[in-house]
Amino acid sequence: MVTYQYKAISKNGEQVNGVIEAYNELDAVDRIKQTCDVVLKMKQVSDDQVGLLNREVGGDRLNVKAFTVMCSQFAIIIKSGVPIARAVRLIADKTTDKPLKKILNSVASDVEAGRGLAASFEERGSKILPPTFVETVRAGEESGTVDRSFESMQVHYEKETKLAQKIRGALAYPAFVLVIAVVVVIILMVRVVPVFTDIFASYGADLPGITKALIAISNFFRKYILIILAVVAALILIGKIYGNTEEGRMKFAKLELKLPMFGNVAELRAASQFANTLTMMLEAGLPLTRCVSITSKVISNYHISQEIGKITGKLEEGQSLGASLRASGVMPDILTDMVAVGEETGEMESTVGTVAKYYDSELEVAVQSLVAKLEPAILIVLAVIAGFIVIAMYVAMFEMYAVM
Repeated sequence: MVTYQYKAISKNGEQVNGVIEAYNELDAVDRIKQTCDVVLKMKQVSDDQVGLLNREVGGDRLNVKAFTVMCSQFAIIIKSGVPIARAVRLIADKTTDKPLKKILNSVASDVEAGRGLAASFEERGSKILPPTFVETVRAGEESGTVDRSFESMQVHYEKETKLAQKIRGALAYPAFVLVIAVVVVIILMVRVVPVFTDIFASYGADLPGITKALIAISNFFRKYILIILAVVAALILIGKIYGNTEEGRMKFAKLELKLPMFGNVAELRAASQFANTLTMMLEAGLPLTRCVSITSKVISNYHISQEIGKITGKLEEGQSLGASLRASGVMPDILTDMVAVGEETGEMESTVGTVAKYYDSELEVAVQSLVAKLEPAILIVLAVIAGFIVIAMYVAMFEMYAVM
C-alpha cells in the first residue's frame, strides 16, 4: 500500500486535508471521491512523513473497550427513536475516553449541520477508527439500518477484543518467566559469581575448565554489561525503525509466518480476521470488491494483507473470490474451499460466518498449544543455565577442599 496526502473539496463545499492509503494513484482518487467531489492536490508521502502528519500531543490511540461500548450505545439509542444528531451528542457527553470524545463532539457538530454520519466519522476519526467502522456506518445510512449496523459492529469488536485478550493472557506468563529468567541470570553473572571467584582465587586452587568458563563469562558480563544493554536497545530501535518501512514490514511479516509455532498462530489469526471482517462487511450489504478491500486492511500480518488487497483487482476482472484466494496462496485451504462453496451456493455470508467461528476456535487451540510448548522449553533452558552454574561452583569447591 502507498500513502498519499491530499487536499480536496468535500461534498458540502468545504476544503479538507487528509492522508489515505491506496494501491496506486487511481485507487487513491477513487477512495477520496467517496467523500469529496473534487481532488485539488495529491502527493505520495513516506512512512516517516505519515508519522509526523498523524502525530498529536499525547498521541491518539483507540481504546477498543470504550469503542465497543460506544457501538452498543449507538445501537440502543438509535433503535429507541432518538435522532442521529442527538444520539451522537448524548454519547459524546457520556464518553470518558478523550480521543473518542474529541471525535464524537466534532461529528455531533457536523451531523447537526446536516452532514452524513459516515462522512464525518471518516474525516474526523480516520487516524484511529478502523476502516470497517466507517464503511459499515455508511452502508447502514444507505440502507436505513444504522442501528443494526452498530449492533453488528458491537458483536464483532467485542468478539475481537475477547479473542485478543485471551491471546495476550495466554502469552503473558511465558513472557514474564522469560524476563525474570534473563534478569536473574544477569544478577548471578554480575553479582553472585564474582564473590565465589574471589574466594577461589584466595586459596590458589587450580580451577577446572568449567569453572574457568563460568568466571570468563561472568567477567565479560561485568565488564561489558552497559555496552550489551546499549547494543540490545539500539538493535530494538533499529528494528522498529526498519519495521516501519515498506521493505521492513514485508520482511518481518514473511519471517513471522516462517517461525516455528508462531507462524501457525499468525496464519490462523489472519484467517480469523479475514473471515470475521468479511462476514461483517457482507452483513452490511457492501459489494464484494469493497468488502475484500476493507478486509485486507484489518489483517495484522502485512504480507497477507497486501496479497488480499491485490485480489480486488482480480474480482473487478470477473474472477471468483475462491479462485483468487487459492491463487494467492496466503489463506488456509479450508477457508478457500468454503468461500468457493459459499459463492456457488449463494450463501456466502452464512458460510464465511461458519468459517469464522471455526478459525476462532482453531486460533485459541493453537495459542494454548504454543504456550504448552513454550513453558517447558523456557524451564529446560533455565535448568541448563542453573545446572551449569551449580556444577561449575561445586567442582571448584571440591578442588578447593583438596588443596586445604
